[in-house]
Amino acid sequence: MTEEDPAPRRHPFAPIPEWAGVTTRLVHGARRPEHNAGAVVPPIYQTSTFHFPAEHSEAAGPGQVYLYTRLGNPAFEGPAEAIRALEGGEQARLFATGMGAITATVLSLVRSGDQVVALDELYGSTLDLLTELLPRFGVRVRLVSLAEASEPEKLVTPGTRLVWLESPTNPKLSVVDVRRWAEVADDRHALLAVDNTFATPINQRPLALGADLVVHSATKYLGGHSDLLAGAVVGPSALMERIDAKGYLGASPDPFAAFLLERSLKTLALRVARQNENGRRVADALARHPAVREVYYPGRNSPEEEQIAARQMSGRGGMVSLTLRGGAAAVDPFLHRLRFVHIASSLGSVQSLASVPAITSHRHLSATELSARGIDPGMVRLSLGIEEPEDLVRDLTEALDAVTVEPTAPL
Repeated sequence: MTEEDPAPRRHPFAPIPEWAGVTTRLVHGARRPEHNAGAVVPPIYQTSTFHFPAEHSEAAGPGQVYLYTRLGNPAFEGPAEAIRALEGGEQARLFATGMGAITATVLSLVRSGDQVVALDELYGSTLDLLTELLPRFGVRVRLVSLAEASEPEKLVTPGTRLVWLESPTNPKLSVVDVRRWAEVADDRHALLAVDNTFATPINQRPLALGADLVVHSATKYLGGHSDLLAGAVVGPSALMERIDAKGYLGASPDPFAAFLLERSLKTLALRVARQNENGRRVADALARHPAVREVYYPGRNSPEEEQIAARQMSGRGGMVSLTLRGGAAAVDPFLHRLRFVHIASSLGSVQSLASVPAITSHRHLSATELSARGIDPGMVRLSLGIEEPEDLVRDLTEALDAVTVEPTAPL
């Protein structure tokens, strides 16, 4: 080979090889520079509508038609493809928020006369959707406790159309055997949807465990920086085509939010690795502190849950909940002594956050309902960020040291 005949260069847009790891795929696998004037960072298609006919658009890939952003936008494709690949599904769709994704999924799959079986240990707004909205349309909803959830064979009936799970759950971080539920749902011809927001696809892949659909509040870990709102649903193409395919629910994401989400996904595996470590270190430290009555962390609730978590999770995540011995009176003194943990109601960010479920995520539940679910007024939910683990442990420990511990009656 001569100087006039140089060796051919590998095309920079060639498919990612099978041996590439998760972070490599997240950084390189969802870009389409060939459609974006060669830009390394995909542009923001900040437009509500497109020229018609759509074939005049250079951004449109083979078979792709863009008409109106509520129905589709090139900015949605990169993050959707990345999430699809992470979860191992055939298709993914983005939504404006996590609740937009949840609502679109549920309303697209059930109709009057169907039954939905769901854990009673769920995000508060999901519970509201199931218990307040669905019954208005003749959908029967059966909420089951975590104790009952150990025997799904007794809960899923031939009339059950949809089963809805979270694992780990919000806010007690209980772990549910997804594979067992999937087998029972399949046997009864029901669909199983799993909210995988807390675990992320880095730590758990429900589709590989037999679930039909996976839902995310991408606002949380997938976004990871407290600067966007988005949701996502992943599943087989035949099922995904039924989930608000025409956009009539109007829960489409904003192009700029999609741009931010694609940026964030590139560092997801790195962030979750540190958050896994921080969660483990903080849970261990809190369990030893005299001001803490109970610590909730995936697998810690019982030996049975530890076995399930070991089977279906590769990491336990950065969520830790604790109940203070001093009850509700100890919450404010504890929270306001924290240096690095922001008091805020969301989760999954690079900065650590703390919230009180009884007055934030589950504020719509009555005192009786909160008590039935084990959500104590003295419970604090921590979302650990990517700070140094030693700094978080010291910050939380010193805040707890300053809290006056007064004996309270057991629940």
